[in-house]
Amino acid sequence: MTARKNGAAEARKAVWFITGCSTGFGRMLARSPLARGDSVAVTARDPESIADIASMGDALVLKLDVTDQGQIVAAAKAAEHRFGHIDVLVNNAGIGYFAAVEESEEAQVRRMFEINMFGLGRLIKATLPSMRKAGRGFIVNFSSIGGLRSCPALGYYNATKFAVEGLSGALRLEVAPFGIKVMLIEPRGFRTD
Repeated sequence: MTARKNGAAEARKAVWFITGCSTGFGRMLARSPLARGDSVAVTARDPESIADIASMGDALVLKLDVTDQGQIVAAAKAAEHRFGHIDVLVNNAGIGYFAAVEESEEAQVRRMFEINMFGLGRLIKATLPSMRKAGRGFIVNFSSIGGLRSCPALGYYNATKFAVEGLSGALRLEVAPFGIKVMLIEPRGFRTD
């Protein structure tokens, strides 16, 4: 990010808000902006699991279960209070559930939708006002190659990721006039743990 001061371009620290930082992509993603000197709200259901990241720079460790609306609101407010705004939202939190469609347990499927899709949507709604006010922002939604192509035993997982794809496409069009960009990350299988 750059800002103008006295006619010259000057680097400005970006403020990141990253979900699901206890393992995998989220943990690795949090390290990069901190190493560059950016500020990062680092979130996880268990804040102790990410305490080590706090020592890497200007990090704010927050408890966040993306299925809990109260925690979402509290975490977004805490990040905005500490840093003044949020420039980049990374919706990384997610889970997989692997079973044939016929054999899938509804409670597990609903839980996966709550995390992979509805939690992502709630975070977007909680952080968009700050981005709109600033006239800029970047939303990064983790999908999967499974959001583009279906595989056996992944039907409901595919459904959550197809939903993220559809929501992100519409969101991109809705927020572009406000200077906000949306990006999808669509990785294939990774050994994240």
